[in-house]
Amino acid sequence: MDVAKSFFLVRFGWFYQLSATFFLIFALYLIFSKYGKIKLGKDEDKPDFSRPTWFALLFSAGMGIGLLFFGVSEPISHFTTPPLGEGGTSAAAKQALVYTYLHWGFHAWAIYATIALGLAYFKFRKQLPGLMSATLYPILGDKVKGPIGVFIDVVAVFATIFGVAASLGLGAQQINGGLSYLTNIPNTFQTQLIIIIIVTVLFTLSATTGLQKGIKWLSNANLGLATLLFIAFLILCPTVFVLDLFVTTLGSYIQNLPSIGLRLAPFNKENAAWVQNWTIFYWAWWIAWAPFVGTFIARVSKGRTVREFVIAVLVIPTIVCCVWFAVFGGTAIYFDYNTGTNIAAQSLETAIFFVFEQLPFSGFLSIITLLLISTFFITSADSATFVLGMQTTNGGLNPPNRVKFVWGIILTLSAIVLMASGGLNAMQTAIIVSAFPLAIVLILMAFSMVKSFQSEAPEKGRVPEKTKKEKAVDQRKMRPTT
Repeated sequence: MDVAKSFFLVRFGWFYQLSATFFLIFALYLIFSKYGKIKLGKDEDKPDFSRPTWFALLFSAGMGIGLLFFGVSEPISHFTTPPLGEGGTSAAAKQALVYTYLHWGFHAWAIYATIALGLAYFKFRKQLPGLMSATLYPILGDKVKGPIGVFIDVVAVFATIFGVAASLGLGAQQINGGLSYLTNIPNTFQTQLIIIIIVTVLFTLSATTGLQKGIKWLSNANLGLATLLFIAFLILCPTVFVLDLFVTTLGSYIQNLPSIGLRLAPFNKENAAWVQNWTIFYWAWWIAWAPFVGTFIARVSKGRTVREFVIAVLVIPTIVCCVWFAVFGGTAIYFDYNTGTNIAAQSLETAIFFVFEQLPFSGFLSIITLLLISTFFITSADSATFVLGMQTTNGGLNPPNRVKFVWGIILTLSAIVLMASGGLNAMQTAIIVSAFPLAIVLILMAFSMVKSFQSEAPEKGRVPEKTKKEKAVDQRKMRPTT
């Protein structure tokens, strides 16, 4: 696996960069195209969830644990070791947030939006199985029902396992790191094993309650806790500084998006290694996560239009992620830049708790954070068992509890094996290797969607039938006036 990881990073970094950029361009195209009015379902279908609950479900399945794990550690790492120039400077501080926005912003959510849109469209509008292979039916035809389709679905299952197992490992490490930082509980593999076992029991119980209860309730709880933590932290941190930094870096991110999104540094091995270990890794991670997050987002998005769906999945989470990293990462940079607290010396999982110590009410912030990590942990695992159950029951919308239970055990064991065999490095290796074949499938899926959309568009020269509202207006115009 290590040999394979090195091979893909060095030889195919350009492919991951172009793939991520392609998905972003494709998502923007759909927003402004004539296909934006197509509904993900029958024309009369209504959404199953309200918009607030829908947004909560998006975040819980998407980047919950990652926002807490990397919220402080990634910006402060880029501040200390920037992709360009000298670390610890004001220029490095701006770069730190701009590149963090890049990794968690439009590109990432464009990948999710593409696969989720394809799954939702073919499942709810075309009445095909909710499987990755089914989304390629316009291109491959009945071949998706044979060995080719099975191979595609197997790749999606393994990518889901590796991607989710890595996140579960990160969650266990951060819960243990936080408890160890605040108490005398040792930060060891044995403690993380106990944490994973306890969480496995909790998310297995939640999974048996179904989508409308367990996952929905936990997702709303996640949104509430995340909002509470964010508002409390924003009030207690150097507010004016982080807001000024957010506005400045957001503008730089949008202005330089094309160049930084395609940067590979072919003339500098040190810079090239930075891009491989951060940017390329993230593109691979989002691609590996795409079947899981995409399937789950598709499942809860019935009744939305293409335009509404893509805007919601692409724009709103990106803005929230940028604000989150500006506040938490910007605060860490403020203390390191102005007071020399050396937050970068902390481990990835304890950096956020060290920042809390620099603020009032640090104990309150730490408790809320540990609760939020735990609920995100449970919801992600719960959602993953649901998605894997769908993927292995021919796209069934409500997989049996026994299937979800089996996948829950497999996910737990996979996370334990990855942690025991090398921690974060082993997780990165598994993600990058599994993402490569999946990226090819996702690109084909985009073309398959467009081909199917074209079959729904009005024929050239054909006058579209008027709606009832338009007919009523015409009738009123024809009435004689008195």
